[in-house]
Amino acid sequence: MTTPDAAAIAALQARGRFGIRLGLGRTRALLRALGSPEAAVRGALIGGTNGKGSTQAMVASVLTAGGVRVGQTPKPHLVDYRERIIVDGRPIAAAPFAALLDEVLAAADAVAPRHGPPTEFEALTAAAFLWFARTEVDAAVVEVGLGGRLDATNAWDGGVAAIVNVQRDHMEYLGDTLTAIAREKAAIVKRGDRAVTGAEGEALGVIRRRAARMGAPLVVVEPLPVLSMDRTGTLVRHPRLGPLRLGLIGRHQGANAAVAVAVLEALDATGIARVGDEALRTGLAGARWPGRVELLVLGAADRAEAAGAVAVRGRPDVILDGAHNAAGAAALAATLDELAPGLSGGRATLMLGIMRDKEVAAVLDALRAARLLAAARVLAVTVPDAPRALPAAELASAWGGPDTEAWDDVAAALQRGLTLARAADGPLVVAGSLYLVGAVRGMLMPDRGIRT
Repeated sequence: MTTPDAAAIAALQARGRFGIRLGLGRTRALLRALGSPEAAVRGALIGGTNGKGSTQAMVASVLTAGGVRVGQTPKPHLVDYRERIIVDGRPIAAAPFAALLDEVLAAADAVAPRHGPPTEFEALTAAAFLWFARTEVDAAVVEVGLGGRLDATNAWDGGVAAIVNVQRDHMEYLGDTLTAIAREKAAIVKRGDRAVTGAEGEALGVIRRRAARMGAPLVVVEPLPVLSMDRTGTLVRHPRLGPLRLGLIGRHQGANAAVAVAVLEALDATGIARVGDEALRTGLAGARWPGRVELLVLGAADRAEAAGAVAVRGRPDVILDGAHNAAGAAALAATLDELAPGLSGGRATLMLGIMRDKEVAAVLDALRAARLLAAARVLAVTVPDAPRALPAAELASAWGGPDTEAWDDVAAALQRGLTLARAADGPLVVAGSLYLVGAVRGMLMPDRGIRT
């Protein structure tokens, strides 16, 4: 029997046939039809090429530690659509999610004749703001989907806008130069906002000019120096607070943490939310962001669980990371090599899936630079349920080498990867598309899912 939740999801997924259609007209019309719930919500809109998810995770974790009722919109989801609407660290429950979607999709049908049918992402964005308004969150931490200027989330003005960085990605939509991409991302800064960025170079110039035109005070931050990194997280130094422990792994998190702290300061300055230093320390240390340099260990029956501070012989490490562009892949490669002495010591296995519209050669070159992956067995996989996926055979050919295999079935590829990892007592790295990472994570941690 089809459950109400399954029926609602099916109706939402049917919106996927409308694809990516940038523009704010449909979202604004949909929000108006729902009573403009976004007008009751304040908070931070966080954009950027890489790191916006980690940044929003840290900001939300600190706010929660400080007793602030916070709403989040992580994207994309890894296992379940309900991950896209989070309040106080917990995804929306199945029954209210189904009812919410019914209401939003009915409104979407009502605005379609005049404005065109809202897409899946636009419907989810409207649903999130409606839920945040009804649950009376104190602050929302909203992650931009694609670009900024024409992204559905930009129909909202929360009072704080952050652009973590600007790199080359989604160039078919955003332009083929950093200046063009920066213009798209800078457009989330609205008149009277407080703005934060970790961008540099020509992109920073674009953001400065946008902030000046909007009368938005802009804080430009540099990465926090990284003191050390291990299996449990990253230690950074803040100029005022001194050493801060991050629950996220990777030297690149120093840059994300700098933006996160500045966003928290901006939320304080605008009167939206205030937290103390103790909450900041606790929240940063407790921040988690599944599927982004996430370290797990294999247990019984090929189930995975959170990793401890040291590698355990006979229980290979699993590293999950959605390194979907060149900058993300380079960050993963650097992190793998720094972590290598503390990881499972045998030969590594790499399970890789990429979308065909990405800079595939640049991503592969960045990953090949990792010493840990120099002698890895490589399983090239066709990303599941993704029309834009690069076929496994093409990806395997692009990687090359005698130890590269092509797999169209993700479940079968995962079993092959687990077998290789156990035989070598070496790490299994799952990287590339977040859709692949989500599928694998759901198979490895079925008891940790949210389908309840």
